Amino acid sequence: MEQVNISEYNPHWAWEFEQEKLKIAEALEGIVLGIEHIGSTSVPGLGAKPIIDIMAGVSALDEITPVHRVRLERIGYHFVDHPHFPERRFFRRGEWRAGTHHLHVYRHEGEHWNMQLLFRNYLIRHPEALKDYFRLKQNLAQLYPHDRAKYTEAKGSFIRKIIELARAENEN
Repeated sequence: MEQVNISEYNPHWAWEFEQEKLKIAEALEGIVLGIEHIGSTSVPGLGAKPIIDIMAGVSALDEITPVHRVRLERIGYHFVDHPHFPERRFFRRGEWRAGTHHLHVYRHEGEHWNMQLLFRNYLIRHPEALKDYFRLKQNLAQLYPHDRAKYTEAKGSFIRKIIELARAENEN
C-alpha cells in the first residue's frame, strides 16, 4: 500500500510545473493543444501529496503514437496502462508507487479536461472551499494513512460537489 502524506503548500511546485511543461510540449510537439497544472499542487495555499499533476490536451487520444511515448520516456515519463480510465492516457515520472509527476493526457477541452479546470479554478477563487478541502484531505490521510486508493475515493463526493458549484457559477 502507498503511504498518504500531505505536505504544506510549496510554491516551488509551480516552478517545477513550468519546467516540465516545456519538456512535455517538446515531446508532444505537433499534437499538444494545451498543458495545464492541475491537482492540489496547482492551487496556491493548498497542502497536497507532493506529486505534480500535469494535464496535456490533444485532439484525440489515438494521436499519441509510439514515437510520442518514446519521447516522453526520454524525459522520464513512463506510460501506465489504465484500461478502466479510457478517457485519458497516463504517464508517471518516478519510481513505481513513488511517482513525483503524473501526466494525464485528455481530449483538449473535452469533459474531463474541463472538469479538472473547473475544480482547480473554483478552489483558487474560493478560499473557504480550499480550507474545507485541505481539512478533508488531512482527515482522510489520518483515516487511510496506507491506502491511497481509499483516500482518493473518499474525496470523490467533495470533488463532485465543487465541480457542480463551479458549473453553476459559470452559468451565472
